Amino acid sequence: MKEMPIIDPEKCQQCGLCVGVCGCGALQKTQEGVRVVWMDDCQWCTLCELACPHEAITCPFEVVFENDEPGA
Repeated sequence: MKEMPIIDPEKCQQCGLCVGVCGCGALQKTQEGVRVVWMDDCQWCTLCELACPHEAITCPFEVVFENDEPGA
């Protein structure tokens, strides 16, 4: 199963900021609240987690960029 952002419905205030920053369209605001509706489209950018002022969304993965330069 693919890792995807987790939304805590108790913390989520339905502000939609996470949806607004989701460049791949994986998140949508529905009648039930904000949901990850396109799991396969999530690009693991973590912008949704960073945008949430209520800390209601967490990403159970870490994006790591390796530096190609030796000794850096």
